[in-house]
Amino acid sequence: MDRLAREAANRIEDGALVEGNIEQLAADLGVTGRHLRRVVEQEFGVSPIELAQTSRLLLAKRLLTDTDLSVIEIAFASGFSSLRRFNALFKERYRLNPTELRKGRRGQRLHDTLACEVAYAPPLDWESLLGFLGARVCRGVESVDGDRYLRTLEFGKHRGWIAICPAPDKDALRVDASYSLAPVLRNVVASVKRVFDLGAQPGQIAARLGTLAEARPGLRVPGAFSGFEMAVRAILGQQISVSAASTLAGRYTAAFGEPIVTPFDALTCLSPTPDRVAAAEPDELAALGILRSRAQTIIALARAVAEGSIDLRPGADVPRTMARLREIRGIGEWTAHYIAMRSLGWPDAFPHADLGIMKALGETDPKRILQVAEAWRPWRAYATMHLWKSLEVRP
Repeated sequence: MDRLAREAANRIEDGALVEGNIEQLAADLGVTGRHLRRVVEQEFGVSPIELAQTSRLLLAKRLLTDTDLSVIEIAFASGFSSLRRFNALFKERYRLNPTELRKGRRGQRLHDTLACEVAYAPPLDWESLLGFLGARVCRGVESVDGDRYLRTLEFGKHRGWIAICPAPDKDALRVDASYSLAPVLRNVVASVKRVFDLGAQPGQIAARLGTLAEARPGLRVPGAFSGFEMAVRAILGQQISVSAASTLAGRYTAAFGEPIVTPFDALTCLSPTPDRVAAAEPDELAALGILRSRAQTIIALARAVAEGSIDLRPGADVPRTMARLREIRGIGEWTAHYIAMRSLGWPDAFPHADLGIMKALGETDPKRILQVAEAWRPWRAYATMHLWKSLEVRP
């Protein structure tokens, strides 16, 4: 799938066209409105507005059948700014009123959780995805339990938890979410798609990577539910082991994350926000065992994100964001590429000076490694995952 079309679709699922402002979405993605319309229509066969309408209507159907939210609450939760427009479009598309969808379940008791499935193009190497994420969990915020990934989430005033596992006999992941996240289910699904890289086209990527991808053609590039959270985890992991970084991340999360009640013992708090960390002093982080220099780096990053000078969302301007990241003392080329790879969703990110990559390729010259990697563009981030996997390296 065209990367621009994929990111446009992700932004649309997140509600970018709630007000129908295509020009603003195009500007955010660094293209003209005309070019964005052309790319989306070529990829999906519909206009951006039609794609947004379909996405909102599908979510509305799910909320109508699975929740007891009022119709007006569902209209707004699905991204419609007008109840009248929602009712008219729903009736036009499905030949019935929204309330008719509920007639058969009146009086039924609804569960405390929502469930949905998110499809992907096979194959999907779930074992590797889970292993990668499990080795880097921010304790208290996320956990791996058997074949499931668990975590807490926050979208504005809406807070809750999700549990994700493969859907039986389907090319899809099953997502269970706390009922408290019903009004932002659209955001939840879009985030799951990004984190588990469900929009990837494995055949297209494997064709470019050649023999490198033969062993695991379903290997994906894990994203991040929070770009800031992932960036902090990358900084904490500089020049120390994965387990040591996870220990520090757990202390940091416990100190700066807000408590939350969930049905899972492992999920106890929300991910620390940039605003909360930006207000901290280096000594507060250093008291957790974090090197003072890294504490200063984390606070500088938090302040930049909080004030809006750094955007760590997928689809952000990659060259500008990486340049801005490198201006922060303590963030070098490796960290900038790793953040671009996971937070920004840049499929061509490539931390070429990484020791694991050097070992996997049997090369010590970073320039030579860049030359070798030219053949993998624009999928060098996937090549990185395959090289690390070949050594079971988890930086």
